[in-house]
Amino acid sequence: MNVTHRTPGLALASALTALLLAATGCSSKADDSGTSDGADGVKGGPGVSAETVRLGALTDLTGPYATLGKSIVQAQQMWADQTNADGGICGRKVEIVVKDHGYDVQKAVTAYADIAPDVVALPQVIGSPVVAALLDDVERDHLLTFPQAWAASLLGHPSVQVLGTTYDVDMIAAVDFLTRTKGLKKGDSIGHVYFEGDYGSNALAGSTWAARKAGLKVVGQKIKATDTDLSAQVSALRAAGVKAVLISAGPAQTASLVGVAASKGLKVPVVSSAPGFAPQLMKTPAAPALAGLLNVVSAAPAVSSDLPGVRRMVAAYQKKYPGALVDSGVLSGYNAAELLGADLKKACAAGSLAREDVVKAHRSQKNADTGLGTPQDFSDVARPASLKTYVLKPDAQAVGGLVQVEQAHDVPGAQEYLASR
Repeated sequence: MNVTHRTPGLALASALTALLLAATGCSSKADDSGTSDGADGVKGGPGVSAETVRLGALTDLTGPYATLGKSIVQAQQMWADQTNADGGICGRKVEIVVKDHGYDVQKAVTAYADIAPDVVALPQVIGSPVVAALLDDVERDHLLTFPQAWAASLLGHPSVQVLGTTYDVDMIAAVDFLTRTKGLKKGDSIGHVYFEGDYGSNALAGSTWAARKAGLKVVGQKIKATDTDLSAQVSALRAAGVKAVLISAGPAQTASLVGVAASKGLKVPVVSSAPGFAPQLMKTPAAPALAGLLNVVSAAPAVSSDLPGVRRMVAAYQKKYPGALVDSGVLSGYNAAELLGADLKKACAAGSLAREDVVKAHRSQKNADTGLGTPQDFSDVARPASLKTYVLKPDAQAVGGLVQVEQAHDVPGAQEYLASR
């Protein structure tokens, strides 16, 4: 789900055109000049009319994360349909305007300029590089944004909400899991294969800190998003004598790492964060090795969870989209929409759906609980919304390809780590 693929550069003229469009769009909307009071006494603004509340999605429907993007878009549209059937929000129908950027940063910049004047919030923006490119505009426009990305570098921005844990906290949880359950002890070495960029560097910061606390040594292997054969990395880790491996990359890299490791005799436990797994992997030749060696640390439960809210959501999704893949994107997308809906309802109750007031309503939430995981605290912009993680395991027979190994629990050492950071 979290994405760190690099996008191909566009021609200079196209890039300049996109940036000029973005700047023009920002200058015309940053002052919220469209704000006005509605007939019902509720203050409005961009994206809000007497009849509708319009939300935006900057997604990937044609690029490397098209499957994920489709799941999120469909889950959020299902939420909108359910919400409208129940009377909408603030007496208004919810509309979601979807723009496909194909995981191209410049296309995303242009799409933002097109969509931003007409929406009150963004419950979906796919891609750490995309969010990073839009940070200044989002903050200037007071446009509450939920990225499908979890880099700690996205913290500290009032209008940008990273949901759940960040990559570094996930890797602290992964090291804890290995030392508690896989017999790792002081002096052992663990490998960490990670993407270049914010995703990988943030994850490595967490694993390095946790390993140092546990008396372990981290053997790092930095890779590019285009690297899909990790034979060289596996050979290096085997030569280093690692007793376990962490991976902070995409599903293709996880499959290669685990499959090659198993074939070369490096049969050690492997732990990924949620972006490194997709249920489609359980239909590949790597499936047996994944089932035997891989665990996934995640701030969200598996979609196969027995949580009543998750079961209702999955049943509704399968009914609305028969035959569609139910993956982690369905859960994360629906959860984000539910959280944003609660923010909008709270802002409405306070008498204003203006963007700044939606952000204010969001930041006042200290125990936001959708029933789809653990409660989250959005009041401190500098800290992750949650410090609890689940441990999951691949299972080809389970909905979403994962089953739960450990219930959500506080990540040991996370508070200390955040204080030191």
